[in-house]
Amino acid sequence: MSRIAYVNGRYVPHREAAVSVEDRGFQFADGVYEVCEVLGGRLVDSRRHLDRLDRSLGELRIAPPMGRTALEIVLRETVRRNRVGDGLVYLQVTRGTARRDHPFPPAGTPASLVVTARNSDRALQDAAAAAGVKVITVPENRWPRVDIKSVALLPNVLAKQAAKEAGAREAWYVDADGKVTEGASSNAWIVTADGRLVTRPAIGGILGGITRAVVFAAAAAAGLSVEERAFTVAEAKAAREAFITAATTLVMPVVRIDDAVVGDGRPGAVASRLRKAFHDFAELAAQA
Repeated sequence: MSRIAYVNGRYVPHREAAVSVEDRGFQFADGVYEVCEVLGGRLVDSRRHLDRLDRSLGELRIAPPMGRTALEIVLRETVRRNRVGDGLVYLQVTRGTARRDHPFPPAGTPASLVVTARNSDRALQDAAAAAGVKVITVPENRWPRVDIKSVALLPNVLAKQAAKEAGAREAWYVDADGKVTEGASSNAWIVTADGRLVTRPAIGGILGGITRAVVFAAAAAAGLSVEERAFTVAEAKAAREAFITAATTLVMPVVRIDDAVVGDGRPGAVASRLRKAFHDFAELAAQA
């Protein structure tokens, strides 16, 4: 079955999907995006994702492409048309199409909206979680407004490529003080020797992850203490456990940071427990 994309009001075959060469997303990376998990054909945490989308759009002064209800319908329909059972749905909103010029285009220029969906191999992800993954550390070199989920991801692309070349799953950014900010496409966590979960506060400097927020609820229900503070690379390497969170990975145990083995080199009990419990605390939408 050929994939279907939604592009500015039309559902079209993926191979025919296109936006204008003058689209500001292409010209300036002037846009934002969201990635939402699909589980059993149902959107996971779509309310939280669309809340964050609204915030990103507001910070960049981009008018929403349509109302919330209509957008939810488009997301579900894109999932349905692509027959996605377990996978991801991606949406991107840009400031629209206009003559190339740095200032905003004329008032009333409609935003562009693209939505795609695809299946993913859940068994492959579970196998990675059972083995644990490696992360590397890289210097923080992104713009300060990483709290906006912008499509301007060139530093993230370079960090991900560096991780791939090092045989790692993810790259953790490290600030000038030697403290971890977040991953190139995930939030970073450690578990201290006394069992406390630590992750950097989502107050500038990192993206407020949706999966991160759900893990807070899962941790509270499990009686686990969460401390929002920065941690150093050295502290992470000496931690009992480490893990990353994102819609694309859920809770993914980290067993190696650079050349240092974390804990006993196997996925820890806390990360594994949170991964298993994750969907008990996520919000599942109606069937697409």
